[in-house]
Amino acid sequence: MSNAKSASWLVLAVASGACAAFNGVFAKLTTTELTASWSSSIAQTFHLSPSNKIVEYGIRGLFFALNIAFNAVMWGLFTRALTLASSTVRVSVINTSANFMITAILGLLIFSENLPGLWWVGASMLVAGSVIIGRRDEGTAKSGVEGSEGVEPLIAGDRD
Repeated sequence: MSNAKSASWLVLAVASGACAAFNGVFAKLTTTELTASWSSSIAQTFHLSPSNKIVEYGIRGLFFALNIAFNAVMWGLFTRALTLASSTVRVSVINTSANFMITAILGLLIFSENLPGLWWVGASMLVAGSVIIGRRDEGTAKSGVEGSEGVEPLIAGDRD
């Protein structure tokens, strides 16, 4: 596989994870009280009543549309990364890892969410588990032995 193709699927997988994170942010902004606060400020900027429901519903509608748009883009990028990569498991691991980390950063920046250390431990364990499973799946795919996925040979010489 060429370096350009290799880098291409990686960029697409990370971008897909980022779009998934933004999808979650816009889904949350569609329903959160923070949006009501923002819409009140926007309404006042245009010399409207702070409780103008048209502005609030318009902003919530915009966030909902962005939610759908980022979801569609995410699936497009993810599918393209799957077609370019030599391993679908690698794409899934990179996508999930990027999604977790970017979601955490966006949650802190937009919603002032502080994640406890236990969350980071759990997220790290999920990513590590995905990497381990990915390596195992790649190993069985290389062996070419049908029906032996995830099964280690009893004797070291049985690998050929």
